[in-house]
Order: sequence, then C-alpha cells, then structure tokens
Amino acid sequence: MSTETHSEPIQHKRATIIGATGLIGGHLTRLLLEDSSYDRVKLLVRRPLSWSDERVTVSVIDFEDEEAFRRELSDSDVVFCAVGTTTRKVGGNRTLYRKVDVDIPVNAARFALESGCKQFVLVSSVGADSGSKSFYLRLKGEAEDTIKAMGFDTFIIMRPSLLLGDRAESRPAEKVAQWVMPLVSFLMPGRLKPIPAETVAKAMVAAVGRKLKGVHLLHYKEMGRMWGCEDVGM
Repeated sequence: MSTETHSEPIQHKRATIIGATGLIGGHLTRLLLEDSSYDRVKLLVRRPLSWSDERVTVSVIDFEDEEAFRRELSDSDVVFCAVGTTTRKVGGNRTLYRKVDVDIPVNAARFALESGCKQFVLVSSVGADSGSKSFYLRLKGEAEDTIKAMGFDTFIIMRPSLLLGDRAESRPAEKVAQWVMPLVSFLMPGRLKPIPAETVAKAMVAAVGRKLKGVHLLHYKEMGRMWGCEDVGM
C-alpha cells in the first residue's frame, strides 16, 4: 500500500505593494513575508525604506515617470495598492491630491494588466462613489470605476472606515477620532465602524489566497469574515 502523501505546492508568488510606508502597507508587507507562498515582495515607494529580509526589493520611483512605473510592475502576480494622501500633505492642492488617489492606482492597474498580472487589490474607502459631492469619496469612486472597467480576473476593493493603529506621521484630528470612535462604534452601522489597519491587511492577503474571481467589495464585516473573524473590533 502506498504511503505517498500529496500537499499543496508552494506557489512562489511575486507581490508588489504600493503604499508600503502607510498604516496598512506596513502590516501588509509583514504578513506577506510570513506567507510561504510569496517568494518576492517588491515595495514601490517615494522615499527610501529599509527591510532586512532578502525577499524584499525596495524601488524608489517617481510615480509620474510612467516608463519607470511600468517597468517596476512588469513581473507581478498580484499588486496591492494602499496609497493615499491628505489635504494637509498636498497643501490643499486638489490636482496633487488627484495624482495620488486616482492617477497612481489607475496607472498601477493599467501597467500591471499590460504585463499579464491578473490580481489587483485596492484600498479605497467606505462611501466611495464617483458621483459623490465629497471630493475625497469622488476620487476613490473614480479610481474604483476606472480599474473595474479594465477587466482584471480578480479585482478586490477594500472599503474601510476610520483606520485604527499607530502612524509614523502625526495626524492630530485622526488620533482624537481613534480614541473617541471606538467608544461609540456600537451605535454605528457596520460599514461605518472604525477598523484596525492590521485587519484590513489580513483581509487583503486572505482574499488573494482564496483565489476569488471577478470584482469583490469588502466592507467592515466582509473584511473580518475573510480571515475568519466575525468581530473585527478593537
């Protein structure tokens, strides 16, 4: 009688993260390095970043340099885009805001698809709507709609509300909200509940691991269920 056993082969996937210096991106990088199915994680960043793991490649690029951007996305099995900015960071300049929240994710998706990448994961926002009166939500909706129309085999959209976690940068108003919102979150509809950034990152990795097909929108509850936790709270 044969005692041969069969196990799932290691996939050796190549992931690219845009926004690795952010709150979600940092957790996402760590989680991918803990997953044996990834043998290379590329970080596309606007400023230098150090990682000691030999599987990590850090590429500092100008995202407006389309040739460089296209080149860096030429060998990805999955692209995770968690990039974003704030009004304060861009000095209130809406053109610069659009370049970060729309142009970077849309170009990333376009270049990735051109190179044969079949999976794209985008961090958007609860309430994203290209027809919204809110400038921020309108940008998020425009990015979603444009990428959705590209026809990826798998397009996963994360729509968190307020993110909980410690940022490297100072955001006083957000810090106050992080203290207050959990106290009243039980009064909020599910989609509006604040969520730990690490939970969002876990859901991103889990969603890709499930080999989902088509377009998937993940809000508060769906993100928790994706990695097996019904209560994703504090």
